[in-house]
Amino acid sequence: MKLPFLSRRKAGTARPRGSRDKASPPSFGARSTFLAGVLGLAAAGLVYRAVDLQLVDNAFLQGQGNQRFMRVAEIAAHRGTVTDRHGEPLAVSTPVDSIWVNPKELALAADQIPRLAKALKRDKNELARRITSNLDRGFLYLVRHMQPAEAARVKALGIPGVYSVREYRRYYPSGEVAGHVLGFTDVDDGGQEGLELAFDHWLAGEDGAKRVIQDNLGRIVQDVESIRPVRPGRDLTLSLDLRIQYLAYRELKAAIREHRAKAGSVVVLDVTTGEVLAMVNQPAYNPNDRDQLKPGGYRNRAATDILEPGSSIKPFVVAAALASGKYTERSVIDTSPGFYKVGIKIIEDKHNLGAIDLATVLAKSSNVGMARVALALEPEQIHGTLAHLGFGQVTTSGYPGESAGLLAHFSHWRPIGIATLAYGYGLSVTPLQLARAYATIGAGGVSRPVSFLRVDQPVAGERVLEDRVGRQLVHMLESVVQPDGTGIRASIPGYRVAGKTGTAWKSSAGGYSTDRYLAVFGGVAPATNPRLAAVVTVDEPTAGKYYGGDVAAPVFAGVIGGALRLLAVAPDAPIAPPVEDMPPGTLPTPGAPDPKSGALREPVTAAITPPAPGAVARR
Repeated sequence: MKLPFLSRRKAGTARPRGSRDKASPPSFGARSTFLAGVLGLAAAGLVYRAVDLQLVDNAFLQGQGNQRFMRVAEIAAHRGTVTDRHGEPLAVSTPVDSIWVNPKELALAADQIPRLAKALKRDKNELARRITSNLDRGFLYLVRHMQPAEAARVKALGIPGVYSVREYRRYYPSGEVAGHVLGFTDVDDGGQEGLELAFDHWLAGEDGAKRVIQDNLGRIVQDVESIRPVRPGRDLTLSLDLRIQYLAYRELKAAIREHRAKAGSVVVLDVTTGEVLAMVNQPAYNPNDRDQLKPGGYRNRAATDILEPGSSIKPFVVAAALASGKYTERSVIDTSPGFYKVGIKIIEDKHNLGAIDLATVLAKSSNVGMARVALALEPEQIHGTLAHLGFGQVTTSGYPGESAGLLAHFSHWRPIGIATLAYGYGLSVTPLQLARAYATIGAGGVSRPVSFLRVDQPVAGERVLEDRVGRQLVHMLESVVQPDGTGIRASIPGYRVAGKTGTAWKSSAGGYSTDRYLAVFGGVAPATNPRLAAVVTVDEPTAGKYYGGDVAAPVFAGVIGGALRLLAVAPDAPIAPPVEDMPPGTLPTPGAPDPKSGALREPVTAAITPPAPGAVARR
C-alpha cells in the first residue's frame, strides 16, 4: 500500500541520499533518548541532594526534626521528708501533675476550649480570654498540683497544645497539730515559714534535666540523654516527739475552749539536751489548707510574740539574790505591813504576810517581798543573771522570726522599775525564752542550746549559775505546788513538781488594762532530777477564771504528767489523792485560800495610783 504523499512524486525522480523532508516528524528514538536524559539528570539531582542532606549538609533536617519532636524535659527534685525524733512523718512530698498549654497550638483548636474548661472545672469564657491573651508565650500553667488520675483524664481528651508535667506537693500528716513549728512551702515547694524555711537549703533538692523525643501528643517515647542529674532533698529529723506534741495540742485547745481565751502557747523542753519536744499554739492552722495561710494565723507565737511574764519571772530574780551571797533559802524578808512604798508608788500584797522566808515569798507570790529583795541587790547583779539566763536575746534555735524580747540595760533602771521588774513588769520575754530559763534552773544552772533537731550526743552546755543556786531554787519552787502555794493545780500524781504561777495585766494605750489578763505557769519535773521543763501561757481568758494557778497550771500538769509517763521517767513521789475542783461558777476571792485544798490564790495587787507602765503591782 502506497502512502498518499508518495503518489505525488514524479516518476523516475530519485530522493537524494541524506536529504530529509522538512515536513516529516522527528523519530521516536530521538525523543525517547532526550526524555530519558532529562529524567536521568533530575534523578541524579535528587540523589545528589538526598546524599548531600543526609550525609553532608544534614544540620537543617536535624534541626527541623528536633524542633518538632525533641524536647528538654525537667526532672522535678523530691523535697526531703521531715520526721519527728522517732521517725514519724511530719512533712512529705507527694507526686502530683500540673496541666499546662502552648497557647499558640491551643488557639488553632479553639473549638476544644469548652471541653477543656469543663474537664478543668473552669469558666470557658475566662479560660478562652486567658489563652488568647498569652499567644506570645509557649508555656502557660492552667492548673497546678492536680491528682495524677485527674490530670490523666484531661490528657486523655487529646486536645492539641495541652500537656502535663510531674511535680511534688508538700503534705503534712499531723495537720494543725505541728503546723506552727513546721511552717509550709509555696506552690513551687520552696520553704516559706517555720522550719521549712529555716532548713530549706537542706530539704530542697536540685531539679534535673534530660533530652527526650516526644510524639505529636507530647508523650515521651524515648530518652535521648541526661543533661543534668536530679539531686533529691535530704531528710530532716526533728527533736519533736509527736506523742507529746499531740498531748500539748489537746490540753491547750481544751483550756482555750474552757476559759474562752484569745490565744495560748505551750513549750516543752528536754532539760538534759535542750531539745524542743513540743511547741503548740492556739488558734492553730492547717498548712495543708492554703486558704488558712494568713500572716495572723501561721505566726508561731511561742517564738515570735513577747509578753510581760508577771510572777513567773520571780524565780530568776531570786536566783540573782542567791548568787549574790546576800540571801539563802532561809533568809527572812519582812513584808509588814503588807505594802511597800517606792517613790510615790505603793506596792501591795493582798494580806500582810509578815516576816517570811524566801521560799514562802515564792510560794505565796509576795510582791512586797520580791520588791524588797530586788532593791537590796545591785542592779548589775540582777541584769547579769537575767542576761545569762537568756533574756533579752534570741535563743540558739535558729527559728525564723524569733524575738529577742526586751531587757533594758541596768543603767536605765530606776528604783520603781527595779521593784516592778521583780514581779514581771518592765521586761518582755517569749514563751520559748522563759521555758529555756526554767530548763537552765532544772539543769542545775547549766544553759544548753535550744534545738529543733534531734540530739544524739550529750550536750555540755554553759554554766550560768552555781549548782547550789539551781538546786536551792528548784527546792523552793516545790513549795509553790504544795497545798499552801499558788500552783497546787500543777501537781502531778507520782511526781514532784517545781514551778511558778504568773498572772499579768496586759498593757494598753495609756497604761495597763484591768480586765485583760495573761495567765502563765512555768516549771520543771520531776523535781528530784528534772527531765522536762515547760511553760504554758493563756492569753485573755474570759470565762471567769484568769489566775495562772487556775488556768495555766492544769495544762502544765496534763502535758508534763503525760509526757513523763510516755518517756518512762520513774516517779519520785507517792501518789496522793487528787485535789477537788471548786463548784462550777465559783470565783475565789483574790488572795484567799481555796476552801477545798487550802491553796493560796495568787493575788492581783493594784497600785494606789492609776495604772501606768512599770508602776502596777500585778502577778
